[in-house]
Amino acid sequence: MLILKPKQQQLTWVMFLLLGLGYFSAMSHLEINYFLKSLIVIMPMQVVAIIYVTYLRWSRQPLRGSQKSKVNLKSKI
Repeated sequence: MLILKPKQQQLTWVMFLLLGLGYFSAMSHLEINYFLKSLIVIMPMQVVAIIYVTYLRWSRQPLRGSQKSKVNLKSKI
């Protein structure tokens, strides 16, 4: 995992804050249906949540094929 210094970490948070404010400001000025606008605004957060959960699943569980090969080797011995 990437380790950032405190100054770099603060700069990263400020950058994300400005990016988020710009995104929501642009979305608030769109002239589209309110329901569609609400779906479009929430979409980036949903995508980030899916990527985060998928990353956690892949980083914590070993591959299924590697477990089977270990079991087969033990049973043959």
